Amino acid sequence: MKRATIIVKGEVQRVGYRDAVEKKARKLNITGFVENLKHYDVRIVAEGEDANIDQFIEQLEIKKIPIDVESTEVSFEPYKSEFEYFEIKRGDWHEELFERLDTAGALLYKSVELGEKSVALGEESVSIGKKTLGKQDMMLEKQDSMLGKQDDTIEAIRGVSEKIDSGKEEIVTEISSLRGDLRSYMENKFSKIEQEIEGIKVKIGMT
Repeated sequence: MKRATIIVKGEVQRVGYRDAVEKKARKLNITGFVENLKHYDVRIVAEGEDANIDQFIEQLEIKKIPIDVESTEVSFEPYKSEFEYFEIKRGDWHEELFERLDTAGALLYKSVELGEKSVALGEESVSIGKKTLGKQDMMLEKQDSMLGKQDDTIEAIRGVSEKIDSGKEEIVTEISSLRGDLRSYMENKFSKIEQEIEGIKVKIGMT
């Protein structure tokens, strides 16, 4: 068991620091008190188990708006079993009332500050959303352009296909015409050959 006296410096008055200290002391079964000093410091006298006192001292260095502990000065004394519980030693009611109002004001300011940050984040999210929509519009325009080019390509292919079909028909017609000419030519040729054969037969007396 041991006793410690701690002087805490920083933003520790009128910011709810003593209430935070009291809660930590009760959780660690520490007895003693916390009080405001002039020149804006806070004094804590604490008694308890050695390990609990050491842990308590570490937890006193709070940096959570509006509280901002800058330093602590610790001195140890023999354990005296002087206290039954841990308490906040308060000043006159005017001083305590103003401290409560200051604490509430600091918390309200923090809430407003967080609200402004949330609004700023919301505006940033909207801006990012607009940029994203703009990019999507550009992508859709590019897709439309690509579809237009595809349509042009399809039309060109259709034109080529039609030309090929027309060429095929002309070739077939020409082949048919050639076949007709060839047949007529061969028939004339055979007719002449037959006539020549008949002439030969007459000459040699085969008829």
